[in-house]
Formats: sequence, C-alpha cells, structure tokens
Amino acid sequence: MAAEREVGTMNGENVDAVLEQALERLALLAEASSVLASTLDVDAALRRLCRVVLPPLGDWCAIDLLGEHAEVRRVVVVHHDMGSLPTGHLEGMLPPTPLESSDPLARVLRGVGPLLLDGAALRTGGDTPFHAAQRELFDRLDAHSVIIAPLRTRRQVLGALTLARGAGRSPLTDDDVALVEDVAHRTALAVDNSQLFASVQHVAERFQRSLLPPMPESAPYGVAARYAPAPTAAEVGGDWYDYFPMPDGAAALIIGDVIGHDVQAAVKMSQLRNMLRALVCDRQEPPGEILSRLDLISETLYRGHIASCICGRLELSEADEWHLYFSNAGHPPPLLVEHDGDTRYLDDVHGLILGVDAGQSRLDQDEILPPESTLLLYTDGLIERPGESVVDRMLYLRQHAAALAREPLDTFCDELLADLGAGSSDDIALLAVRLPGHRGRSRDSSKTP
Repeated sequence: MAAEREVGTMNGENVDAVLEQALERLALLAEASSVLASTLDVDAALRRLCRVVLPPLGDWCAIDLLGEHAEVRRVVVVHHDMGSLPTGHLEGMLPPTPLESSDPLARVLRGVGPLLLDGAALRTGGDTPFHAAQRELFDRLDAHSVIIAPLRTRRQVLGALTLARGAGRSPLTDDDVALVEDVAHRTALAVDNSQLFASVQHVAERFQRSLLPPMPESAPYGVAARYAPAPTAAEVGGDWYDYFPMPDGAAALIIGDVIGHDVQAAVKMSQLRNMLRALVCDRQEPPGEILSRLDLISETLYRGHIASCICGRLELSEADEWHLYFSNAGHPPPLLVEHDGDTRYLDDVHGLILGVDAGQSRLDQDEILPPESTLLLYTDGLIERPGESVVDRMLYLRQHAAALAREPLDTFCDELLADLGAGSSDDIALLAVRLPGHRGRSRDSSKTP
C-alpha cells in the first residue's frame, strides 16, 4: 500500500509538472503575440519577441527576413545576456543565398523545416560565403543545439527564426520544435501585416501627393509648400494646398482640410479642389463670394462635404504694394512673419466651415504684406496635439517662425515641419510665400538661399 501511495504521488507530481510546463508555454505564446501586436515597426517587434523567448527557450535568437529580390537581411541578433554578445556587427545583409545550398538556413528560407540541428548538422552547407557567415554566427555565440523555423504564411516564406542553446544547457527537443514553430507562425503573420501596412501607406501617400500641385519654377516672390502624411495611419488624408496664377495676373493661394482620414476624404478633397480652381479662374469675384459659390455647388452635387478652407488672392497694386485678399471658412488663420521677426495672425475675419450653412454670405479680409515678409498657410495638424493647448501651440508657432524669419524659404518650411510637426497624428500641409523687397527686388526664393 505504501508503494502504491508513493507511485500515486509521483504520478501526481508528474501531472502537475506537465500542466505547469503547458501553462508556461501558453503564457509565453500569449506574451509573444502581445509584443508582436504592440507595434507596426517590424524591427522593433522582432527585437521584443527575442527578449520574450529568451532565456525560457534558448540562450540566443536571430531573425532573418527575405527582401523583394530574395536578398537576406539579418534583422536582429539577441542574447539573453547582452553582455555575452561579441564585439562586431552581427546584423545586416547576408551574402547571396545559393539556390541549391544544403546550408540549414538556406533550406529553411526555401520552405523546409522547422529543423532541429545538433553541432554536426550546423556545419553542413559547403564553403559558400553564405554558409561561412552562418558558421561564424554559431561559433561566436556558442551554438550546440539549434532550431531554425521558417517564417511562413500561406503565400510565401518571409524569413527564418533561429533559436540556439549553448553547451551549458540541455539540447532542444521535439517539444521545443513545436513551440518554436508556433512562435514562428505568429511572427510571420506580424511581419506580413507590417509589410502590407507599409505598402498601403506608401500607395496612400503617393495618391495623396499626386493630388497636390507642383510649385512654380519662377515667380516674383518665393513660393514653397510641404505635405507630411499622418505617420501612424495608412489612410489618405484630406489636407491640401494649391497655388496657381490667375488670368488677370494675380495668384491664387488656397489651403484646406476635408474632415476625415480615408479614401472618401481624399475623393472629396479632390472634388472641392477642382471646383474651387474652376471658380477662381472663371469668376473675377472676391474670395468670400467664391467660397459661397463653392459651398452651394458642393451642397447640390456632393452632399456631406465638411471642410475648412482659406481662399486667397495675391496681387501687386499700382502703389507697388502686395495685397492679400482672402476669406477664411473655419480654417486656422494665416501667419504673417515680417523680416524683422514681428509676427501676427490674420484673424480679423473668420467664417463657418464649408458644408454647414451653404446660404451664408462670407466676408473678405484685405492685408498689405510688408516687403520681405513671409506668409504662412497651414493645416491644423501643425498646431493641434492631444492634451495640449492650441493657444500655446499657436504661440510657439509664432515664436519659432520669428526665429526663422530671415532663413531661406525652404529652410523656413523644413524647420517648422520638423519641429512643430513632430508627434502629430494628423496630416500636415504648408504653403508659404516670401515677398520680395521694394520694387519687386527679391532677396529670397524657394529655390535659392
């Protein structure tokens, strides 16, 4: 009876140990999934993943990704004791992969695996530069037992995950292979999602930029524009700027922002922009009347437009003074930066946004722009941040613009965008004009410092 009780106790302990190990592995998989989903920056996600699987599964971990032309990049190499990593760069591009190489990593990148390898198997692969790079990695990091698993989706192999133990630990087992394969599968999905996101974001940005006009090669003043897409979204935004010469010799200055961050917002933006262009060129009317006509037409043809906009007209008077006539439909006010650093917002007139009351009349503002001053039109992504005061942000914009008052116009725009645009979750559009000195003599342009 005593022997039976002892056997029963041992079996119970074994069951408890198995259950504990299973729970630990489930917890590891859950944490791995969490860190992979924590960011769309694939390099950062893979580095975090390695820190999760080490040291529970191995002493060190490496992840390689295949490029568009089958080139292999070693994205991360992480040791559970970072002080144990030898000097010298272990990450970066690997030598070309031979098509028929017997090297374990080369085989896995072709879709084989996962592979469980001992010390002898790690040395197979011939004398190619690719295999030499692998042998160097294994030798420098003390690999005696290794699992190499493909990062495989239904469509393709994206790379490989290498997990290794040194001589001081028990070899990896088939049970470990199953767990590493599961981790590799989740990693492949995360890499695939990240690459898809990057592709969509690139297409969205190219589409957005294709809707924005080029700046003039020559003008009696400097003109510069910038557009920065929202850094954390793969969606097209509704921000736009526009500049073009008018038939009567004046120039149209326009900036706007359609509510929304999707393809529909971009389509609405394109519709509004094109209608506004046609109205400005066809109608010799004040900007306020142009915006009123735009509001009525868009309400008739394209219901649901909600957008802010500034429509301006810049012209040189007979008294050799630059006049800006503009109307503001719910948009952040233009900023005037004089050559000596004085700044002020042109906010005497401020009407409702487009799409709210199509029957309203709109007022115009007439400003004389001093010689060598800079006029800045911008969208709200430059001055709005969650948890921050818009008033404080607008004050900071004034201060920073004043410090850049005598810088070349390109530098003026780049510095403002780099400083105030940092941390924005929204699109940003800028349109800036640098007026010449007296009698049309320019000291600056967007092309020449």
